[in-house]
Amino acid sequence: MKKYVSLKVWIAIVVIIGSALSVTSEEVDAMVIGDKATWLWDTSIIIEDQENILLFLENQHVNKVYLQINPDISSDIYKHFISHAAASGIRIYALDGAASWVSAEGNQNLNDLFNWVSTYNNDSAESEQFSGVHLDVEPYLNSGWSFDQMQTIESYQALLMQAREKANQIQLPLEVDMPFWFDDIHFNNSFGKGLLAEWVIDQVDSVTIMAYRDKAKDIIAIVKHELAYAKKVNKSIVVGVETGASEEGENITFYENGEVYMNEQLSLVQQHYRNNTAFHGMAIHYVENWMNMQP
Repeated sequence: MKKYVSLKVWIAIVVIIGSALSVTSEEVDAMVIGDKATWLWDTSIIIEDQENILLFLENQHVNKVYLQINPDISSDIYKHFISHAAASGIRIYALDGAASWVSAEGNQNLNDLFNWVSTYNNDSAESEQFSGVHLDVEPYLNSGWSFDQMQTIESYQALLMQAREKANQIQLPLEVDMPFWFDDIHFNNSFGKGLLAEWVIDQVDSVTIMAYRDKAKDIIAIVKHELAYAKKVNKSIVVGVETGASEEGENITFYENGEVYMNEQLSLVQQHYRNNTAFHGMAIHYVENWMNMQP
């Protein structure tokens, strides 16, 4: 009888602790698997408000930032920001891309990005260097997706192949953003045939899935295929969520739900995929919105 009572007490303690795990950012971080990442699109912030940005990232225990490249900003600014981020264990990835990059002129944009990153890293100390390249291209926003989807997909694939080659040349990992519904897009072209989501996962080092839903059960469901496939081919997946206002539907973003609710949902996603070796954490889109979220 004594043994039975002790067991019940232990179970109660576990339940209480488990319930608490879904409340605060710090408690979510205690169970973080891999990365806690975010996008930083307005690069001017690292000039105007660098101290507050770094403090926010540290307080939120972010360990990875996708920072959009603005070549008009002095390299010294990037060096200062990246070195201070590195001191807090935060890796900075060079972020760029646009739907127009799958058009003919997109090759030049890609070349410009990799040339800039290569030159910058070569001229910087190790603690000041970018840790990788992160592309956000979104070919479905290109006008070609509507009138010639197959050709646009092939152009997108060609762009990623070029990016893969260039990333290898400068010895940096290559990552991309990808919508969850690419696992419903089929292709049959010079790159073979299959599901676009699987093809993308095969070509890059890591994929951040834009799993923009505001309930853990929905997020878990829409990334299930990609995580199963990534585990099979030994690749990594980061699951991204949205914090900005959206007109696409009521269940897209955590904008109106607040940070406490978001942390609860993220902890459930973490728990669900904790044993999947392909699951490498969560990403929150994006830091400018996240900083202004309601509690």
